[in-house]
Amino acid sequence: MSADSRINDDLALWDRESLLHPTTHTANFARGDLPGRIVTGGEGVYITDRDGNRLLDAFAALYCVNAGYGRTEIAEAIAEQAHKLAFFHSFNAHGNEPAIRLAKMIMDRAPDHMARVYFGLSGSDANETNVKLAWHYWALKGQPQRRKIISRWRGYHGSGIVSGSLTGLRLYHARFGLPLPGFLHTDPAIWLRRPEAGMDEAQFTDWLVERLEAMIAAEGPETIAAFIGEPAMGTGGLAPPPAGYWDRVQAVLDRHEILLIADEVVTGFGRTGRMFGAETYGIRADFMTIAKGLTSAYAPLSGSILSQRVFDVLMAGSDAHGVLGHGWTYSAHPVSAAAGVATLGLIDQLGLVQNAAEVGPYLLDALRAAVAGHPNVAEVRGVGLLGAVEFMADPGARVWYDPPAQVSGKVAAAMLRRGVIARVMPEGDILGFAPPLCLTRAEADIVAGALGEAVREVLPA
Repeated sequence: MSADSRINDDLALWDRESLLHPTTHTANFARGDLPGRIVTGGEGVYITDRDGNRLLDAFAALYCVNAGYGRTEIAEAIAEQAHKLAFFHSFNAHGNEPAIRLAKMIMDRAPDHMARVYFGLSGSDANETNVKLAWHYWALKGQPQRRKIISRWRGYHGSGIVSGSLTGLRLYHARFGLPLPGFLHTDPAIWLRRPEAGMDEAQFTDWLVERLEAMIAAEGPETIAAFIGEPAMGTGGLAPPPAGYWDRVQAVLDRHEILLIADEVVTGFGRTGRMFGAETYGIRADFMTIAKGLTSAYAPLSGSILSQRVFDVLMAGSDAHGVLGHGWTYSAHPVSAAAGVATLGLIDQLGLVQNAAEVGPYLLDALRAAVAGHPNVAEVRGVGLLGAVEFMADPGARVWYDPPAQVSGKVAAAMLRRGVIARVMPEGDILGFAPPLCLTRAEADIVAGALGEAVREVLPA
């Protein structure tokens, strides 16, 4: 706890009077009706707030502090680089050592058919880059009419203008005039939300593919540039796809020559128990979106990884037309890149990908055991260190709570009182878990124990 309560009080006041927070009830916070939390430190899987509360963060902030908190190796790399070269741009073939090293490290880990990485600062701007380059690709191929992008309802791809249009959550569309024309949404691959209760996973996959095929036929395949999807869905439900889903989807895309963007912002760098979600599900993408775990969020950095076939077309395009007209000021920022180099080194040194592959199933089993037999728990699902518990008013009759997020919010609050942070996911009563990849079995038991107690408190059976 801070010894100076006056400073604490001032900070809380300045926070309400000065800072506009993302994804927050603006009025309630400004009025003081919504309590805030000022975080001051962290170590391993724990954070500490200004009042001295120590909380196990079972969501790695926003699924991003993959290496855990308090990693001095990353902090020292940032400081050292800031002293050497805080910034110089990467336009006109200028480079810096950490960005070049990081690009090489990423390409060494990426699937063999990938060719180059372009750096940005957030997953949102990386997806803006991917869409823009997909349009550019088709223009260079003599098919400029290929402009439409297919994503999925409940998918999350950012909150910009283009990336917000890709996102399939209505919160990010309402009153913003999104999605823009030409951004289409097909059905999410979440088996619990299948249209008919009697469908097994194979039948559900058939239905999803048929619906995708129908959309492509209705829109005209010659007008569609790309399809984007998270290997395992993140914010919209933390749900792995049905078996065989990605093989079937890729066959459709290949048949119609539609590019594939794999959004690996959440799943990249070990979250699924493999380096990339593309490896977990056999995805051969034309673009891969990376961010979050790339630096463990110690500094902002994202990337768009391009396949060889895309890069070959860009090469030919530059020979024909000159400079590629795309750039962000902070692309390949040396301080952020230094954080990335240190993070990828730690991922290897600490065996974090393997730890996710081993502790992830242990955590899911523990979560299932903690709520086993509860009449309002519809499903506990996940892959690697990515998981969710979904609550329903009546799972047997497939009746969801209305309005949603009331139960999951209460369970999250009850877990917080027990010292564990879980995240309430949008458009449902879904409680999300995505802890740092350094989570131990003992810490997984703490998370599961808090869940079980919280559910019994909020929903006494």
